[in-house]
Amino acid sequence: MPSVPGTPDDLVRALGAAGVRDERLLQAVRATPRAGFVPAALQDLAYRDVPVAIGQGQVTTQPSLSAMMIEGLGLSGSEHVLEIGTGLGFQTALLARLAADVVSIETRPGIARQARVNLARQGVRNVELRIGDGTGGVPDRAPYDAVLVSAAFPRVPAPLVAQTAPGGRLVQPIGPGGDEEVVCFERTASGLTRPRVLTSACFVRLQGRYGFPPDETERR
Repeated sequence: MPSVPGTPDDLVRALGAAGVRDERLLQAVRATPRAGFVPAALQDLAYRDVPVAIGQGQVTTQPSLSAMMIEGLGLSGSEHVLEIGTGLGFQTALLARLAADVVSIETRPGIARQARVNLARQGVRNVELRIGDGTGGVPDRAPYDAVLVSAAFPRVPAPLVAQTAPGGRLVQPIGPGGDEEVVCFERTASGLTRPRVLTSACFVRLQGRYGFPPDETERR
């Protein structure tokens, strides 16, 4: 197998330059080989701070952006986490290192199957991976202490609000898809507050019953 340019330390340096300060998160990035979650043809991009195409019109979240979103959740290690949009599993693996367990839901079966293989190869065992409509969350495993949504919609879908535990945090790109503010919300007894914007970004659209209409041509 050809060598992969760069190392996880290169990503850690990029995250630090982007302002990520959570030492547990930086250590998780250092300990999680992104090369194990990138298509073989794009291995030379594994340790660059760039998104990577994964097929079906999807790309991975840029590592520094993913790290900002995870940092916004303020994970301490005891949390039950819901992730909307598994992709190929790199962000999922980071969440699994930082929380007690993760329920991750991916709408595209082919991508989900590869993520399952990738996570198993890295020995990640505290993730339950579901295939389905992420806009509805995973109600049978709710409530969640933290929810991370890796796609954009102008508002937080009502099921995700309902499944976030009081005092929990939810991070989602808010916008039309392609021009968003990534917002960290906190769940209160009356709903969500909007404590702070983490960054601006460009995300794919959140598709599903409580999001944008699905593009069925991509779902294989």
